[in-house]
Amino acid sequence: MNEPNPGPAQGPGSGPAPARTAAAAKASGGRGRRERSPRGGIRGREGLAGWLFVSPVIVVLGLFLVVPILMALWVSLSDWNGQGSPFSSGVHFDGAENYEQIVTKPGLAQSDFMTSLRNNAYYVLFVVPLQTALALGLALLVNGRRLKGKGFFRTAYYFPAVTSSVAISVVFLFIFSSSGVVNSLLAKIGVDGPAWFADPRGIIHLALGALGVNTDAPPAALADTTVGGLSLWDWFSGPSVAMTAVIALVVWTTAGTFMLMFLAALQDIPLEVEEAAEIDGTGRWQRFRHVTLPMLKPTLFLVLTLGLIGTWQVFDQIYVMSKGAPAKTTLTPAFLSYQSSFTDNEWGQGSAIAFILFAIIVAMTLLQRFILRDKDEARAKAATRRAAKAARSGSGPTTGAA
Repeated sequence: MNEPNPGPAQGPGSGPAPARTAAAAKASGGRGRRERSPRGGIRGREGLAGWLFVSPVIVVLGLFLVVPILMALWVSLSDWNGQGSPFSSGVHFDGAENYEQIVTKPGLAQSDFMTSLRNNAYYVLFVVPLQTALALGLALLVNGRRLKGKGFFRTAYYFPAVTSSVAISVVFLFIFSSSGVVNSLLAKIGVDGPAWFADPRGIIHLALGALGVNTDAPPAALADTTVGGLSLWDWFSGPSVAMTAVIALVVWTTAGTFMLMFLAALQDIPLEVEEAAEIDGTGRWQRFRHVTLPMLKPTLFLVLTLGLIGTWQVFDQIYVMSKGAPAKTTLTPAFLSYQSSFTDNEWGQGSAIAFILFAIIVAMTLLQRFILRDKDEARAKAATRRAAKAARSGSGPTTGAA
């Protein structure tokens, strides 16, 4: 007689799954909660280990970045003259006095600061577009599939970026001197070159003079209206001839760095995308405008942001080539901050200029980010925020219960 099969052997503590589940729930008081594993071992100390690893960087940044910034902020709000400690009892809190001296109160300090802003604004207006366009053009050139000797050209175009800016500035002083290479080339085509670093005239005024406008007797509406201690005629003078030479130097030296950024972005564009556009019958300009340029938008934003920050902080070329001369037409806020602090011992004004410059850079960067934003993505995010807000207020769509 065959006995019934008792089934597979069950280990200790085994039993029907429902019975075990019910017993476990009963033993835990019916809560059915999952017990937490005790904090310990490697996992329990991950947070502490992370803080230990980053603590050297935090200490270094705190001592050499955060603390100096806070000290400079205090100096900009005090009457410290550079003697002794800025935290001594002889240093008094002046509030916004230093900021008022250079922004709102008429005088030499305000005139110099507004002049430096005008000079730097024209410098940014010319350098950023020119260096970006040149960098993108060079990147497209060295990324060409038919170009021979790509390595040589990439190195040659990038070489000025790794050369000392002081050395290049000294060389440009010789190139743009009265008997330099530039004036010699201009003389061959019948043009009498200017004394580049001694000519304070603005190029817009020079262009108007070439068109027959009497720049010695400007319109009264422009000459008599002042903004920040400068007349509108001075505001619209354009960069001086000396500043134009500095602009040429900076565009030539910085385009190589941004060329590498564009080149890396171009090499990340799938070849199939361009081939598909070419099969569709698009021309070279159409492919660049509708395929290549949109895919370069993140890199373009990076290049413009770095260019904007660098141009507002220009210092070494001005220090070596002109020191603000001639007639303060190459004066920039960064150099004026240095001059006010280390030459005139107006440390409060120098620090105030530095913080105003920081605010200008942040504002310009945010504005640039707003202009270059992805409008479709921005609309999608706005719609998501509106939906989340409506859901929190109870007026949004609700899902029916099953």
